[in-house]
Amino acid sequence: MEDSGEIKFWDWIKNFFSSKDNSSLKELLKEAKERGLLKYDEYQMLLNVLKLAHLRVDEIIVPRTDMVCAEIDQNIDEVVKTVIECGHSRIPVFKETKDQIVGIIHAKDLLKIYYLDKENIRLSEIIRKPYFVPETKRVRDLLLELKSKKMHMAIVLDEYGGTAGLVTMEDILEEIVGEIEDEYDLPRPEEIISQGNGVYLVSGRVDLEEFNEKLKINLHSEQVDTLSGYLCEKMGHVPQKGEILEGDNFKIVIEDADLKHVHWVKVYTSDR
Repeated sequence: MEDSGEIKFWDWIKNFFSSKDNSSLKELLKEAKERGLLKYDEYQMLLNVLKLAHLRVDEIIVPRTDMVCAEIDQNIDEVVKTVIECGHSRIPVFKETKDQIVGIIHAKDLLKIYYLDKENIRLSEIIRKPYFVPETKRVRDLLLELKSKKMHMAIVLDEYGGTAGLVTMEDILEEIVGEIEDEYDLPRPEEIISQGNGVYLVSGRVDLEEFNEKLKINLHSEQVDTLSGYLCEKMGHVPQKGEILEGDNFKIVIEDADLKHVHWVKVYTSDR
């Protein structure tokens, strides 16, 4: 059962998404920050909520190759070992290949039967029904769907119906609150930071529109809205530290990335 605080949070999220004019909300948030009514982290979190309306699921997924799964014919001991080793509270279960996801196994369900009757129970008897979504779905819509269905994981399908990856509620919430920085990390308070001589440190979360406007660069995509999404689309994979994308008047060097998205890049422009 949800407590009142959690209910208020989700009601607030729904109301925030109901606005049709994100640009007006952005201006209001910016003004509130400049007047000292919002702290920077609060301002950034609210901007991240707005970005979910444009962010596609395939921009934040755990890719198929990195999915930890169980095979439907594995015995309970083997599955328990896999869950313990990966540390996840739930993992997908497939038949033959990862393109045939048949269910989701929860660690707590394994725990319930492990010391009772594990020798006589098959994995197929305790898996839960998977929830499938297309990779083109907007993250905002998926967040609200997972909440309403009381689910924490979705299997993401590509255009051919194969498994592209998975996304969890935690992945989506991380897009709102951001990753928790180590106390010794250098603060990065803005998404586009000029380092002089036409060199910029840029967050992968920045909107392409804002990126183009401020750096006088023309990156365009019909599919994605963030710089990270654009780089993944253009390069055909999630680029890692040191990889480079060059254009007529710019060079982008990946500075920080993980398996799911690009966090920071350095942009060298023709102003140098």
